[in-house]
Amino acid sequence: MVKFIALLCVCGISSGQILFKMGANALVANGGRLFSMGGAIVAAALALYGVTTLAWIWVLQRSDLGKTYPLMALAFILVPVASHYFFGESFTWRYAFGCVLLVTGIVLTSGT
Repeated sequence: MVKFIALLCVCGISSGQILFKMGANALVANGGRLFSMGGAIVAAALALYGVTTLAWIWVLQRSDLGKTYPLMALAFILVPVASHYFFGESFTWRYAFGCVLLVTGIVLTSGT
């Protein structure tokens, strides 16, 4: 259960990054007006970060930081993949190979 919640935290942090980028794009599109759709998206990202932080604290109460924290590296995979689909950003084979190395490291360090 703890690792599942930790993985949800990774998804929450990754989703928050996508929302921050969406909000930033919307803010640029409307001249930087904070009380706009862009501001609302940024506020949603901040709220998601808040909830994710509380969940992460719950995880840390029940697990070793050294074993659990490497799971956060999954965000380095999820965010670029999501940015490829949402924003058309490039995702190269070189980066994909780096992701394989990251997952290998996560498996080795977190004891899964």
